[in-house]
Amino acid sequence: MAETGVVVHADPDVLAQAVAARLIVKLIDAQAERGSACVVLTGGRVAAAVYRAVGDLPASDAVDWSRVDVWWGDERFLPGGDPDRNETQARAALLDALPLDPARVHPMPPSDGPDGADPEAAAARYADELATAAKPGHATLPHFDVLMLGVGEDGHVASVFPEHPVAYETRPVSAVRGSPKPPPIRTTLTIPTINTAEEVWLVAAGTDKAKAVGMAMAGGGPVQVPASGVQGVERTLWLLDRAAAAEVAPRLRSLR
Repeated sequence: MAETGVVVHADPDVLAQAVAARLIVKLIDAQAERGSACVVLTGGRVAAAVYRAVGDLPASDAVDWSRVDVWWGDERFLPGGDPDRNETQARAALLDALPLDPARVHPMPPSDGPDGADPEAAAARYADELATAAKPGHATLPHFDVLMLGVGEDGHVASVFPEHPVAYETRPVSAVRGSPKPPPIRTTLTIPTINTAEEVWLVAAGTDKAKAVGMAMAGGGPVQVPASGVQGVERTLWLLDRAAAAEVAPRLRSLR
């Protein structure tokens, strides 16, 4: 049965350092087991702090970065290099400084990419890329060792928003139109795809996230609170700072 855990850290800085250390260990363990590792990245201020912390930790040299596959959970459908793209953020904070194999870095298509301004075609292209990378026995998706998610103030994860049609989507990757959070057009992994990951980590900091985290942990409906519908195959981890954990039942918390 899949394990669910909640780990609460003192503040956003400690949270970022702890998640970075946890990520390095997870990648090392995956490479020891399978020869390679696969991570799905997210965006946001806490994610950027995590990526910077990974680069600062000496232990990151123990990861063979040339054997790490990098994917994204969602993306703003904007031109390549736009500062609001999650890819741009991750490259600036960490990826450009790592000896990654460019063929193993898989950003979601930009709006000035091969599909032009057609997010549905871009989503289908990303689904095809996932299928191409899938190993035998994993059907249309590769093995995700760890998939990282932020949690929105409304309980959204990736670009799956409450009561939005994408919350019902079953295809691996979906276009998002009319996002309640700008920009309005995005691409995202869907909840069924997210839930194929070995481990899913939901990372949140700040008082503005407390209500959404509390609702999700209390079992809010997955359409109303998409974060509540997320579950890793082996493990789901809520990695929070004290402010974000304010509405989580004390019995569920593991303080660090």
